[in-house]
Amino acid sequence: MKKIVMSFIAFFMLMGIFTGHAGEFAEKHVVLQMSDPSRQTLVMNVANNLIKHYGQDKVEVEIVAFGPGLKMLFANNEISVPRIDSLQASGVTFSACLNTVAAIKRKTGKEPKLNKHSVKVAAGVVRIMDLVEKGYVLIKP
Repeated sequence: MKKIVMSFIAFFMLMGIFTGHAGEFAEKHVVLQMSDPSRQTLVMNVANNLIKHYGQDKVEVEIVAFGPGLKMLFANNEISVPRIDSLQASGVTFSACLNTVAAIKRKTGKEPKLNKHSVKVAAGVVRIMDLVEKGYVLIKP
């Protein structure tokens, strides 16, 4: 019996049920646009306020960074790294635009190192459009 229970627990953990991330079971779905590096603190504050208000099991938040806003997801960004760690632990997803990464690499000759919690997406704007199409509310702080 114990083996069966442990098997069910392992299965549900693999499915993400016990991760603390709202995912598809969330009542609210929000995508935050991050395209202005001067607004990184504001964007993270909005994400944090959404989690506090609704609870991490009731809201799914994704921050999509592109253009100059990608700086928020640079691994050496001393302002954002601790906040990203905390928000990611609360279930916030951070998407990094690969179009912007490629543009930076062409301009500087090297690819920027991204925060370990960054999920790479082909194009930030396309990611936002896809999420909006799925019913996410777009917020541009």
